[in-house]
Amino acid sequence: MTQPHPRLAVVVLCAAGIVVALMQTIIVPLIPSLPALIHTSDNNSSWALTITLLVGAVGTPIAGRLGDMFGKRRVLVGNMLAVTLGSVVCAVSTSLIPFLIGRGLQGIGIGTIAVGISIMRDIVPPARLASSVGTMSASLGVGGALGLPFSAIIAQHISWHALFWISAATALACALAILVYVPESPSIAGGRFDAVGALGLAAALTFILLPVSKGAAWGWTSPITVTGFVAFAVAAVLWWRYERRVANPLIDLDTLTSRPILLTNIASVATGFAFYAMQMAPIQILMAPEGAPAGLGMSMVLASLILMPTGLVMFGFSYVSAWLTRRRGARVSLATGGLVIGAGYIVFLVMLLGPWAIAWWWIIGSSSLVGAGLGIAYSAMPALIMQVVPVSQTGEANGVNALMRSVGTAAATAVVGMVLTASTVAVAGHHVPTVAAYTTTTVICVGVCLLAFVTAIAIPKRTALVIDEVA
Repeated sequence: MTQPHPRLAVVVLCAAGIVVALMQTIIVPLIPSLPALIHTSDNNSSWALTITLLVGAVGTPIAGRLGDMFGKRRVLVGNMLAVTLGSVVCAVSTSLIPFLIGRGLQGIGIGTIAVGISIMRDIVPPARLASSVGTMSASLGVGGALGLPFSAIIAQHISWHALFWISAATALACALAILVYVPESPSIAGGRFDAVGALGLAAALTFILLPVSKGAAWGWTSPITVTGFVAFAVAAVLWWRYERRVANPLIDLDTLTSRPILLTNIASVATGFAFYAMQMAPIQILMAPEGAPAGLGMSMVLASLILMPTGLVMFGFSYVSAWLTRRRGARVSLATGGLVIGAGYIVFLVMLLGPWAIAWWWIIGSSSLVGAGLGIAYSAMPALIMQVVPVSQTGEANGVNALMRSVGTAAATAVVGMVLTASTVAVAGHHVPTVAAYTTTTVICVGVCLLAFVTAIAIPKRTALVIDEVA
């Protein structure tokens, strides 16, 4: 008898993924006015972005492991309730500390996508699994695409408090829908949670992500930045040695360092870098004054609408990835995604270097190609993970893979931010990047895409996917 496809459960999981992806972008339109809104300095207000990234990176692999041990649906509901609570705290905040607490709680929800993909392996029939996983993966792009115009319109025409109240309501609705429509995973490993390993991982990630994301502001050779990198090296070594000895580790390092998983995660770092670089560079060109070397003088809302197709194309090409994975394998899908992303950046480079004027339609074409490549690549990553790891480690492995993408986005924040601020010109009282700065950024991204392609090709070839054998 054919196993029924739980379509409604998949829809609910994808909706939850979109909601948590929104949490990463809804604050962007508020950044210029955030210091006044929460009565703090420009430097302190930047923590509203950093804290969400940090908590999400730390919480995602932990959420995956908890889902494997105690039930993925329980973890999903907990994630959405954390987003709900965090949104409420942000909505009522008028000062820095409670606002940061709220943003940190929202960051807990970022693990929803990795856990949602893992539960699909348990509840979706094999024939539908690739497309369902691809759609869930692409929900990150949809949330990112909708987040900027949604938040800009709400904040501009209603209030910034309303933005977080709406976020709270949608997150709570998703939590209730998960309880009603998503069945609990039949595979629950149980066991004792590795609290020491979780604390060690949190410390190591904090020590590396903070200097990477704040190094440009602190200074790359400042004592606090250097101390962070040294502390990371010490904490990482101690954590690794502990995880090797403990009976029930937070992360199975043997699985993590196996060639297929290791190469997939390296490609994930590169793809995460390429994803976030496309979030940073084009919008600055669109919003820079028209008198700038590269500037179109658009508003935040209009610029966001120009970039919206990126996420929608990413969502659509997740189905192309599923088709390609079934026929050629997930490694080919991942490699193809890297090439398509690279093609998008080459179009961007041609726009910058050609004799023609920079125009918005160039950016739509470039960002759409990047979105298509991301849809193909992001959908292939969980397939590569699930063809190697046992069911009992699906959440853990997908959580680590999502963490690697977060490391890539953090690296993009540091590298792209540093390059774009290293070469600027003053226009209308603002310092904006030069064409050379955008060109350097684009060349770096093309190189990163090449790394993703080469790494994907190096993944051992398999004739069949394990996901096609597990219901």
